Amino acid sequence: MPHDSIIERAADLVRRTLAGELPRPTVRAFFDEETSTASYVVHDPASGRAAILDSVLDFDPASGTLAYHSARKIAAHVENPGLTIDWLLETHVHADHLSAAPWLQDRFGGTLAIGRGVIDVQTHFGPVFNSGSSFARDGSQFDRLIEDGDAIDLGSIHGIAIAVPGHTCADVAFLIGDALFVGDTLFMPDAGTARTDFPGGDAAQLYRSIHRLFGLPDETRVFICHDYKAPGRDHFAWETTVAQQRAANVHVGGDINEAQFVAARQARDATLAMPRLILPSVQINMRAGHLPDAEPDGRRYLKIPIMESGR
Repeated sequence: MPHDSIIERAADLVRRTLAGELPRPTVRAFFDEETSTASYVVHDPASGRAAILDSVLDFDPASGTLAYHSARKIAAHVENPGLTIDWLLETHVHADHLSAAPWLQDRFGGTLAIGRGVIDVQTHFGPVFNSGSSFARDGSQFDRLIEDGDAIDLGSIHGIAIAVPGHTCADVAFLIGDALFVGDTLFMPDAGTARTDFPGGDAAQLYRSIHRLFGLPDETRVFICHDYKAPGRDHFAWETTVAQQRAANVHVGGDINEAQFVAARQARDATLAMPRLILPSVQINMRAGHLPDAEPDGRRYLKIPIMESGR
């Protein structure tokens, strides 16, 4: 593996945290069964400075109804000990749930951030929704566009952003202390990895991104964004370690090489249906979770492009 100074810095941060030289972050997960999404609040116990990752806005596509049950659970957790939100982090433009980040930001403040690759996502999907010139495809809907190696600090706890493209071109993992939030890049070891057939996805790139993360210490805690209960497992799970992933991930662990992974990943992707909420999710999430402007009747509308097949 070529020299990677960002992973070296990240590995040193984990080692110092595990050795007790640096404080260890507290992580609280919130699992939404409707979308199989794990959101997180991570904070510095000493200062109460915190980040919210991959929050969920409840959406019923049949009625077009938005609700805030999932976001309110996060809000209650933030308010109870009086945490201060410094960051609202999105690991990528999600295709399976709407983001509640703007609602939480209105309530608690903080910087809303995503990887700079979101510009490529906007460039591709802007025309899909016929967004026109009114939709800026420069990432400006977010407060900050994250670069590989950027610092993500919470009080006395240090963090590093690690670019992990492959699932999409915008994916970023966030290492905060010894806690690694990987988004859709990895699932639990018995479930494997994320699909790579979305625009900007690349199976070979995903393999390399994952092996980049495998350069972190064995004990690094890994927090995933989705779980669907792998065959033979009757409970949801969302926390593992780098050692467990490296040894036992059914898609990319052990001695599976890049060519084997790419072939298996592409074959599997060819069998997968599109996520149920992909059209509303991408449409909203590439806008940083902000809803479209209200039309003259006072209502907001989503666009659903129609594609005819086999006519």
